[in-house]
Formats: sequence, structure tokens, C-alpha cells
Amino acid sequence: MIERPRVLEALTTALRDNPVAVLLGPRQCGKTTLARRLAETTAATFFDLERAADRAKLREAELVLDSLTGLVVLDEVQRLPELFTLLRPLADRPKSKTKFLMLGSASPELVKGVSESLAGRAGFVDLGGLELEDVGVAKQDRLWLRGGLPRSFLARDERTSLDWRQDLIRTLLERDLPQLGLRIPSAALLRFWTMVAHYHGQIWNGAELARALAVSEKTVRTYLDLLTGAFVLRQLPPWFENLGKRQYKAPKVYVRDSGLLHALLSIEARLDLAGHPKHGASWEGFALEHVLNVADSRQAFFWGTHSGAELDLLLMLGGKRYGVEFKCAGAPVMTKSLHVALADLKLERAWIVYPGPEAYPVHQRVRVCSLAECLKELAALRPPGRRQNTGKGGSPGEGAAVVQGPPANKPS
Repeated sequence: MIERPRVLEALTTALRDNPVAVLLGPRQCGKTTLARRLAETTAATFFDLERAADRAKLREAELVLDSLTGLVVLDEVQRLPELFTLLRPLADRPKSKTKFLMLGSASPELVKGVSESLAGRAGFVDLGGLELEDVGVAKQDRLWLRGGLPRSFLARDERTSLDWRQDLIRTLLERDLPQLGLRIPSAALLRFWTMVAHYHGQIWNGAELARALAVSEKTVRTYLDLLTGAFVLRQLPPWFENLGKRQYKAPKVYVRDSGLLHALLSIEARLDLAGHPKHGASWEGFALEHVLNVADSRQAFFWGTHSGAELDLLLMLGGKRYGVEFKCAGAPVMTKSLHVALADLKLERAWIVYPGPEAYPVHQRVRVCSLAECLKELAALRPPGRRQNTGKGGSPGEGAAVVQGPPANKPS
């Protein structure tokens, strides 16, 4: 089993500080394995709500859960959303020795109930795929090509990995999302998701996608929010302020797992990826997900102006601003766009992250470096005691409190 120390630490902290912890992530990302790893250190009771037998055990859920002690794990909790309401009085019991761990593959915004019922009682931890820290820098190319979903990464060869990811996409669209009560044809969602893969890393343009799919802008917005809520798409919100320049106010959209992106684009091997038009965008999305796992994704934005200046990622850490650019090149150099971002956004420092191993300065406040080195430096900048990668499961930045910048934005 691949150890995942960062997420395990975040989950342990969430359970220590709250009566309920909610571990959220896409299907097959390892939530159950991580919960069982955590349960090795304490007495635990598991309920897998995809099993009819376990759902039957919880017909009288309040009585059953009230009688349990230790760690109670409720896997795929979106199958019984009424549990969110039932857990509220149980979480409020004085001096209770019971901790509840809820695992889900749909965000609270998609499964109504948890944010209203457990407000102030639950700690949220987001789980993505395997990370560079988990598998080692030597396997970076494999992780990039296959993505971080464990069974895809560990498959015996590239063809097996790709087949598994394509089957997962079909299962998600044909079975998992309909189980949430969503009556959207799977073929329509697949066409939309595939089209987003071709727009991966670009600014959201609902009108263009609506025309291409021959549906309304409202419909494509529904598709976007649905797949974001299932943790397979990311909406990176824009940062804008009064700079006397026209700035973008729609989010950038990414397929969160690079392996799923490559499956949607029918990319099987490393050589196929190297020659594909989305090669650079694929690296950007892959590296961005790793950076957001280390930094606070609720205070992460992109920035761009209509005159052409832009910054791939703007981070707020400890009251200071940092920038990250992602370049899939052999020897990246300082760009005019980054010069503008340094001046206009008053960045403390910035990194240009590329697939290579060497590091070198290109400006007083800008270094070119590997992804692993950038992650290490960002981890050192994170305020002590802050739990990593936590939130309510929606797209990053939504509902985030910032001193200066945009209100929560919806894509137009």
C-alpha cells in the first residue's frame, strides 16, 4: 500500500478538532483505504452505504449510531443524505467519545444537507489522487501520464491503465451521478466533459460551449457545476482588483486528474502526450493540482488582463501574495507577462515550474524550479497549524474570505 502521510495527518487533525470529519474526493481515489489505515489505531465500525445490507442496518439510524463508540465510518454517505441531519444531535452530545468519519464522492453542494446540518461541527478534508510525495520524484512522468487514481497508477501497463480510466468515466456518468437523483443523459455529459478536456486550462466560455453542444448556456453551466461537484473538474476563480485594466472575471476550467484528462483525449503513452496539442496544458493542470494540495486552495486564483498579461496561479499565504507559472519547456525564461504580474499584483516572489530537475534564478524574485522543489518551498511558507487542503468540497475560492479581491464569482 502506498502511504499518504500528508492527507492522513490532515484527517487525524480534523477528527481531533471536530466530532465529525468529512473526507471528500472523486471515485476510486483511495478514501476507503485511507479510512481503514486510520482505523488501525482505534476501535472502528464501518458502514459501506453502497451495500444493501449496511443500508438495512441503518433503517433505524439514530438508535444504531447512538449506541456506538469509538470511530464510526460511513462510506459513500451521499447514498443516505438524511444521515447528515441525524448526525447533528449525535455530534452535540456532551463528552461523547464517538467520532464520525463520513466518506463521500459528491460535494455538499451536490448532496444537500451537510453544510446546513453540520455547520460548525464538521472538519472537511479534500482527497485527490496520489501525490508526488507519495510515489517519489522518480515516478513523476508516470504519475503525470496515468494520473493519481491508485488503480490507474498501479496498473501493469499503459493499455490496462487507460482501459480502467475509460471504464471509470463510463461508470461515473451512467451509474454514480444518476444515483444522486440527477436525470441528465450520460451521453450528453460525456460530450461536455470531452469538450472541456479540449478546453482544459482555458478561461470558461459558456456561450462557445453551448453553441458547440447545441444547448443553452444555462445547461452547460449545470453540467459544469455537476462535474465540479463530483470532483472531476476544477473551477479556478479569477482575481481582480482596481488596477485600471480590464481583467478576466470568469474562471479557468481544468480536468482535475491528469489521467482522466488523457483518457478523454485518448492519450495512451508518453510519446502520444509529447506530441499532443494539449501537452503544455496537461502539465499545467497536473502541477497546479499538486500545488493546491500543499497551499490553501480556498485562497488560490488565476489573474489575467485583456491586454495579454496573466498569471497561472496567485496564492495568498500568510498575508502575502505569491505567483506560480507552469511551463512545459526545456529551459524556461522570464516573460514580459510575469514582469507585469510582479509589478501589478505586488508579488512577494514567484516560481516558474517545469518538468526538469534543475533550478536557476531568472529575476530577483523569480526562480525556475522543479515541481518537487516548488512544493517543498510552498510547504515551508504555509502558516503553522493550518490543516491542509480543507474546505466544503466546492470549487476552490468559493466562499473564501479575502481582504481584497473579488466576491464569489459564477461563470458567465
